[in-house]
Amino acid sequence: MHSVVTDWAADKEVFNMPWGKLMMWIFLLSDTFIFSIFLTSYMNVRMTTTASWPSSSEVFALTIAGHHIPLLLIAIMTFILITSSGTMAMAVNFAYRGDKSKTFWLMLATALLGASFVGMQAFEWTKLIVDEGIRPWGNPMGAPQFGSIFFMITGFHGLHVSCGVIYLAIIANKVRKGDYDKKGFHIVEITGLYWHFVDLVWVFIFAFFYLW
Repeated sequence: MHSVVTDWAADKEVFNMPWGKLMMWIFLLSDTFIFSIFLTSYMNVRMTTTASWPSSSEVFALTIAGHHIPLLLIAIMTFILITSSGTMAMAVNFAYRGDKSKTFWLMLATALLGASFVGMQAFEWTKLIVDEGIRPWGNPMGAPQFGSIFFMITGFHGLHVSCGVIYLAIIANKVRKGDYDKKGFHIVEITGLYWHFVDLVWVFIFAFFYLW
């Protein structure tokens, strides 16, 4: 036990990768199982319910200048997350080049994009709860399971994005202060792994929940 603790504390490498990176992969694998269970449960409920399932193009539409535009907000949210993956990838690239300034600003941009996504999701929830009357325990627009499934899946993902924004801000600040100048910038890549995972999960949520 003592040798295990010593190895972890010394940041030794296993399978040619740092412990931190290995632990992040294990965490993401476990998270993949959770999201898979959520989406599988959603598909099971969707296919077995006898009540009519609300149309996504109607429920998630916005009215702008008198025009009813389906899935506009969701499309913008998806674009923001995909863009944030690009800024995160560039941050990792510049981190390994030793360019702390660009790494910091790109990570900060990624965090701001993530915060924008969370803000839009909060607006979406408010619209559904206040304007449409949808609750986790009921839905006036059709199948009662819609509310519980929607808030569970999007809420769990939104929690991941919120944690990711905080994580990004902390690591970006430590990069700016030079805390990793001697240790190396593996932590930026580890942060990127988490962020790319969050973005990838959203693609599946978007495809299964909003487009189906």
